[in-house]
Amino acid sequence: MIGLEDRQALARDIAVAHSAGARLKPACETAGIEVRTLQRWKVAEGLVSGDGRPQAVRPTPHHALCAAERARVLAVANEPRFASVPPARIVPMLADEGLYLASESTFSRVLRAQGQSAHRGRAKAPKAGRPPTTHIATAPRQVWCWDMTYLPAQVMGRWFYLYLILDLYSRKIVGWEVHDIDHAEHAAHLVRRTALAEGIAALNTKPVLHGDNGSTLKATTVLAMLNWLGVKPSYSRPRVSDDNAYAESLFRTAKYRPEFPAKGFADLDAARAWAAGFVRWYNFDHRHSGIRYVSPAQRHAGDDYAILAARHAVYLRARELNPARWSGATRNWAPIGAVTLNPERDSIIKTHLTVPGCHGRWQRSRWRCGSDLSC
Repeated sequence: MIGLEDRQALARDIAVAHSAGARLKPACETAGIEVRTLQRWKVAEGLVSGDGRPQAVRPTPHHALCAAERARVLAVANEPRFASVPPARIVPMLADEGLYLASESTFSRVLRAQGQSAHRGRAKAPKAGRPPTTHIATAPRQVWCWDMTYLPAQVMGRWFYLYLILDLYSRKIVGWEVHDIDHAEHAAHLVRRTALAEGIAALNTKPVLHGDNGSTLKATTVLAMLNWLGVKPSYSRPRVSDDNAYAESLFRTAKYRPEFPAKGFADLDAARAWAAGFVRWYNFDHRHSGIRYVSPAQRHAGDDYAILAARHAVYLRARELNPARWSGATRNWAPIGAVTLNPERDSIIKTHLTVPGCHGRWQRSRWRCGSDLSC
């Protein structure tokens, strides 16, 4: 609905354009209205009195409830037995008694007109949960994910505890430890050792460490260590299982490896030996599907750009040798750009999806179309 002042301004601008030689229809389309709309404004005095729909007097529908019926609906809804019951339950309960007064929507409409549409009963009205915190990593050492998982022992009921810290951007395991008890001191020591190994003391912006709401990861000892290191803690929402999906996916990869013992570990040394072998394989030998099948160590060091460019050149040469076997572009070997944890909106991510290359940026489309990589 266009206000009176806006109507008059549009009509005046269209008249000026029309008098200057513009056709009426294109002028109206540029203003965002139809020609018939402008004609209706002029004929019905819409440029003088404005839109009359808000003040229009509409007849009462013939099937509307009368005043007595509305009063009875309100009285029934406020009976002691229905005082804490919503209309969705009032209507079926009345139907069980062989009584029909109005529909559920009519009950709601009558209560809303009387200011009684608030949540009925002693229970608090439902509240929207807080949205997940979005973290965006455009380079290594910006966002870390960590978690703890159980490693079974051969003795039933006994467990070992594997702590892992994963770099979100490169997927590299930057810190790990295995212990026979779950304690905050172990988590604090792991964070300190990882921070020293990654050299975050020299960084202007310290990484964010995202974890779940486990008591170990939120202990005072751990928080004090994070504060001393300058690392900002981040936590998943309560009772939400997918806010730390990268760490959970890593644990699944670990426990489905062929060398993972189906009957559990004999002792702590065996668990640590397996963990060391898995971390070595994952960081240096594993071709990760989420980062164009380069290893996490290669991406962490920034070598993925050269590796993927070489793969792209191989595919271009193969297409030149047998062009009939290629119906379109070659396989997309563009480096993965920004990585997001719990993305809220696509607009937040799109600003980080460019990758460095010639003249400061390489657009993904250049890789997909198979253009030459030399600049």
